[in-house]
Amino acid sequence: MTPVHFAFSSAFLLGLTGLAFHRTHLLSALLCLEGMMLSLFIALSLWTLQLGATSFSAAPMLLLAFSACEASAGLALLVATARTHGTDRLQNLNLLQC
Repeated sequence: MTPVHFAFSSAFLLGLTGLAFHRTHLLSALLCLEGMMLSLFIALSLWTLQLGATSFSAAPMLLLAFSACEASAGLALLVATARTHGTDRLQNLNLLQC
């Protein structure tokens, strides 16, 4: 494994462990998701450059578009929960009360 692949793999795993273990606030969960998507975007971009195929060149842009949609939906949920519950702590959210 090259150092570049190790760096992006460890960045993705670091975001995944942050998402799994530090789930106190919704904002921290969204930041971990964005870090994971950023590492996937850069890794996929480098993979298409190393492969040299033009058929995979649209894949990083498609991933970036989905990442932007995910970020906007996450921020909308953050604002909605902050308005209704008064905080973004995940422990205060209960699906049975909605």
